[in-house]
Order: sequence, then C-alpha cells, then structure tokens
Amino acid sequence: MASSLSLQCCLISILFGSAFAQLSENFYVTSCPQANTIIQSQVKSAVAKEARMGAALLRLHFIDCLIGGCDGSILLDDTQSAIGERTAFVNGNSTIGFEVIDSIKAQLEKACPGVVSCADILAVAARDSVVMLGGPSWTTPLGRRDSTEAHKDLADTLVPVFLGDVSTQIGAFAMKGFNKNEFVALAGSHTVGLARCQFYRKRVYEAKNIDPTYAASLQANCPKEGGDNNTAPIDSTTPFVFDNAYFVNLMKQKGLLNSDQQLYTGKGGPTDAIVANYSSNQQAFFDDYAKAVVKISKMEVLTGTHGEVRTNCRRANGATN
Repeated sequence: MASSLSLQCCLISILFGSAFAQLSENFYVTSCPQANTIIQSQVKSAVAKEARMGAALLRLHFIDCLIGGCDGSILLDDTQSAIGERTAFVNGNSTIGFEVIDSIKAQLEKACPGVVSCADILAVAARDSVVMLGGPSWTTPLGRRDSTEAHKDLADTLVPVFLGDVSTQIGAFAMKGFNKNEFVALAGSHTVGLARCQFYRKRVYEAKNIDPTYAASLQANCPKEGGDNNTAPIDSTTPFVFDNAYFVNLMKQKGLLNSDQQLYTGKGGPTDAIVANYSSNQQAFFDDYAKAVVKISKMEVLTGTHGEVRTNCRRANGATN
C-alpha cells in the first residue's frame, strides 16, 4: 500500500532535487559535431527493428532522471561491491534498451573518444524516439556528466510513489516545481509502451470505472492468478504511435492502469479539464509535453568537474568489474 502524501513528497525530495541545471544545446558543437546525427541514426534503426524500443528508450531517460538525477546511473551494471538500479522494483523485468545505448556509445567513442556522456545519450535518444513514433521534437540541452555509482537505495525509496495514486504523484511532482498541466503532459508518455499484468490485474477484475468490454479483452492475457509478466499496451488504440489517443481512451474509461484513469474521473476531478483538452487538441499536448520533458531532463544533473564521461556506459571509468 502507498504511504501518505506527505511521505511521498519527502521521499521524492530525497530522490531528486528541485534545482534545474544550466545546460547548452551547443555543448558538442565543436567537440563532437556529429553526436546528434549518430544518436539519431542508431535510434531510427532500433525503433524500425522493434517498435517498442522507442517507448523503452524514453522510459530509460525518465527513470534515470527520477532516481538521483539525469546522470546515466540507470545504465550501470552490478559490481561485486554495489548493486545497480536495474533490479529495483520500479525497473524489474520492465527496463530494456541497454544494448541500444551500448551501440550508440560505441559509435560515439569511435568518432569522439571520451566526449559524449551516457546521460546525454539518454536525453537525445528519448527525444529521437518520440519523434520516430510520430510525436513532437524539442531542442535538447546538453552537457550532463555521468555518475560513478548507481542509486539502488534511492530507487527502492521511489516505490511508494510509483505505487501511489494520482494525487500522491501530482503532489510529489509539485514539490519539484511541476504544475498539474506538466504532470498530466508527462503522463502522456503512456501513449506508447506496455505494462505488466501484475500492475493492472486488480483494475481489470475489480474496478468500477473501466469500460466492461475493454476489461474483458484484457482478462484473457491477465488471469487472476499467474501471468504476472504478461503485457498489454497502455494505449490500446495506437500502442506504437506517439499521439493523444491515450487521453481519448481515458475519457472512455479505457485507462489500463488505475493511476492513469484517475487523471479523468468525468466528475470534475482536478485534472479532468486537462485530459479533455489534450484529447481534443493534440498540438496542445505536444507543446506542453516537449516543454515538460526538457524541464525534467535538466533536474539534478552533474556538470563541470562533477562526475565523469564514461567510456563504457555500463561501468565507471577505471572500474575492474
């Protein structure tokens, strides 16, 4: 069960600070001018090969930023002395795309050795993934550096927020300077991607605020017992297209996750009007989404002499295992 709202906000406050770093879109203009082109090419190839990879790369960036800041820590492998973030509850069995980042990093190391950080790769890959899936583009500020250690303990502290209701999550993001519009826009990331049965089972069998036909269609792949890792698209209409169908579905009580459907109650809830606007005005969603993603991508980053630029995204420089 989720804890109280005040606890959620305190936990989030520990996880990522509200300061937003000063970065520059021109950071690599002289040191690695081909950086954006290399990343874009690799992302296009990966998404063309496997459509769900676009959502996966977007999620990697978000999870990285939400756990200790946008510092590439999500990419670190376990070592003999430290456990990485991948096995944390919020990531277990659902975070993929590491091989794509490895491929991008390898190409960048050939072109510009030791220059482009893994954290920046995640930020650019997320943007390019959204574009590949039909969504908006935005100017990505660069200059992040990589952490030398993972934040597994912080990832575990995020669990109550991850499992909390929408009020909890809105409150947590408000503590970081995000308003309700920005939060709902970011929730629109669920217009692409999949969710595991264990996270929507209770809703499809017990919820009253779900379309009965939609619920029945999900039960076959999500039995009452077993099948925890079976997946369903969060947006059942256009699961691999970045559009506003997620919000249209919420207005029809076809939200897969309980926290999603809570964004639209149909009874004058705190975010009902925002969802209604985005459902009928895709451009408004795109505009707000792009601004919110840039904002989240600047939280608690390492710059200057802090951190490092890893040559291998899976381990800190100088690490032996």
